[in-house]
Amino acid sequence: MRTRSVAFLITAALAVYFVLLGGRAVVLLGTGDPVGIGLGIGVLVLPVIGVWIAWTNLRFGFVTERMARRLDAEGGLPDVSDLPRRPSGRVERDAADALFERRSAEVEESPEDWRRWFLLAQAYDLAGDRGRARETMRRAIELFQAPSNQV
Repeated sequence: MRTRSVAFLITAALAVYFVLLGGRAVVLLGTGDPVGIGLGIGVLVLPVIGVWIAWTNLRFGFVTERMARRLDAEGGLPDVSDLPRRPSGRVERDAADALFERRSAEVEESPEDWRRWFLLAQAYDLAGDRGRARETMRRAIELFQAPSNQV
């Protein structure tokens, strides 16, 4: 199953959960009891937070996918399938480090190019540093969405 399909399936399941949770919140608010009302407000906040988190993650994925398609159409999306891998499928550390160094230098040369940041995020991801990959991709998204980069 494709990643996009899984994301939509999980989002649909979350939507059902949020609706059910919201229903419980309404029941608690309707009790008229101060404790029930307090719990109802607390339970009502959870779906709101959940929707916000789901939306920001879906938006991140949509924009990242659009960036990858554009980069691929420009011929700038590298094939990393030839990198040496461990039996687990992860890229060997030395190869990941070398790719990271190259991508990092490219970003230093052209810090306002979203393509360079995208490729650096990919290098972080291949090195197994998902947190920095996501942070770096956010920077790429900021640059990609700048008015000067819209086509």
